[in-house]
Amino acid sequence: MTKKIWDITDFPVGIYKLNQNQSINFQMNRFFNWSNDRVLLEQMRLLDNPHQTYTSLTNDFIKLGNEALSAESNLRAAMYFRAAEFYLPEDNPLKKKLRDKFIALSNGFYSINDNQHFLVPYQDGNLSAYKLKSKNPIGTILFVNGFDGYIEELTRMMLVYRDAGYNVIYFDGPGQGYALETSKMTMTSDWDKPVKAVLDYFDVSDVTAIGMSLGGNLVLHAAALEKRIKRVVCFDILPSLFNCVTRQLPDPIKEAISNSMVKNTNTSLINDELNKLMGKSLMVQWAIQQGMHVLGSRTPYDFIKQSQAYDTNTISRLVNQDVLLLAGKDDHYVANDQLALQMCTLTNAHSITARIFTDKESASNHCQLGNIGLAISTILNWLNQIN
Repeated sequence: MTKKIWDITDFPVGIYKLNQNQSINFQMNRFFNWSNDRVLLEQMRLLDNPHQTYTSLTNDFIKLGNEALSAESNLRAAMYFRAAEFYLPEDNPLKKKLRDKFIALSNGFYSINDNQHFLVPYQDGNLSAYKLKSKNPIGTILFVNGFDGYIEELTRMMLVYRDAGYNVIYFDGPGQGYALETSKMTMTSDWDKPVKAVLDYFDVSDVTAIGMSLGGNLVLHAAALEKRIKRVVCFDILPSLFNCVTRQLPDPIKEAISNSMVKNTNTSLINDELNKLMGKSLMVQWAIQQGMHVLGSRTPYDFIKQSQAYDTNTISRLVNQDVLLLAGKDDHYVANDQLALQMCTLTNAHSITARIFTDKESASNHCQLGNIGLAISTILNWLNQIN
């Protein structure tokens, strides 16, 4: 049987109205984009319910996952189990079982074997990493994940990079995937440290580092100090995690947080208000709970305060590599003014290229959800031009 060659045509084009809730709708489109499964798309559309809760949604995803597994539609089952796990709190015993099912089914579908998976020693645990080898490599891509992903979700994209001629190393660092859930490592903004461990382990001295979502922030933190990174791609830009989190909040709470940061007062009152808001908004509920888990925060206010460390303003002047900045016009996480601000801070970059994606391209969402293939082709074309 002829081996499949993966390319950008393996990603769908279009963003779909699947759920009334903006956050849930985005995540449903995300799971569809990584599977390109039309049955999954139509089944998720039928789940929309004005009385929906994360508990009811999780149960629906598990039911559909089991049905897909019985029908031997393993990638669809993997996506449903990941979708169910996505909304479970960290203390739910079902979370690990669903995560393990997702990884096994996804890796099996893409024929990722144990020889391509590595546990990289780091601090008191391990980082989970994969390496895909191209037949005639023209370079190496190091891929950095973001705020809420498992690196195995992105395997389809990694295979496209591999079949475009690159060796690909992709891993979960502190606060992500295996490192968070198994090694219990919470996130750090000092991203050069886990990157150093991975590059040392694989003995690589020249890489293009691509960071997705919050990874677009982390990859700049890494490139500022780890000069084996020769080229940087922020896919998308996310210069300030604090800005992303607080822009979802009502103005009175934002003002109270701002005042508290200066005076270090009223934290109990702010936590009370944030907990009330979490009870009213599924997006805020999920974002704060996930943030506390990822950063190891004790309270919602602590998470927001800790998020200030994930700001590229403090390190951008140290980035002297070629940089590609991607942004979506309608990104509901990252404000439109952040691209210009990010460009202005990269005062010592060797070169800066920026691209804003629009709704006419079906790519205006965060990380170009709706036309990921276009984003990949933009990255590959940029690499061809500067190499």
